[in-house]
Amino acid sequence: MNGSENTAEIHLAAEEKRAIEARSELRRLTSSAILAGIFLTLIWVVYFYDHFFDLHLAQFGLHPRHVDGLIGIFAAPFIHGDLNHLASNSLPAFLLMAGIIYFYRGISYQVLLIIWIATGMSVWLFGRANFHIGASGMVYGMASFMAISGMLRGDNRLLAVSFLTIFLYGGMVWGVLPLFRHISWESHLCGAISGIVCAVAYRGQGPPKPIYLTPDDAEEPEPEPGTVTVTHNTAQSESGIVHHTGNAPVRIIYIITPAQQEELNGEKKGSS
Repeated sequence: MNGSENTAEIHLAAEEKRAIEARSELRRLTSSAILAGIFLTLIWVVYFYDHFFDLHLAQFGLHPRHVDGLIGIFAAPFIHGDLNHLASNSLPAFLLMAGIIYFYRGISYQVLLIIWIATGMSVWLFGRANFHIGASGMVYGMASFMAISGMLRGDNRLLAVSFLTIFLYGGMVWGVLPLFRHISWESHLCGAISGIVCAVAYRGQGPPKPIYLTPDDAEEPEPEPGTVTVTHNTAQSESGIVHHTGNAPVRIIYIITPAQQEELNGEKKGSS
């Protein structure tokens, strides 16, 4: 088998590997979107169920410092006051949840649950004595988590998702201030703090920091001083080193020290 055939096989194997990786990434992206879509669908189903049957589900919202309001810690994100309230939370919630599930596959569910519970508990302890409803607290938590995590990791992908969400959400920064009486700024603030705490707590887990290669990085490293480079095109080199790849012989480069070269030369003389 000549060198061109070997090179063709190597390129074919590389293409197959890239195709497998692409399919794997597509499956991850699809499953992340599906899971986020299920959460979003539940929110819309609850809203229309409440609207058509006039159930007044707001009574199950988060009511600070009232025992009967504890259920709102879990129920509040699914309850919305009107269609505009629901629509404004839908796209940011979908994008951020899908992003967290996609990028933080191993810890995403832990992070989402912590943000959910910590936001609700904080509002129950410190919020105004009104009923707090809506998923905006989780939206703020997920956005702050991805933004701070992206900064800590130097990952522009995470920052891009967060800033896109902030742009789509509109006025997100001002939402943590007590500017409007009908808006639960406490949920926004507590959600943002919960997200920041999670980002710091899980800074060592999740997606690895990206490595950006330059053309110089792609070049083969220079051998260290005092080494000898042996190049061959067969499975066994002239120096006696056998490389068992299980595949067709390919061009392999060994970097060995002078001491190793002398030892190999001695073995070769002894066997001749």
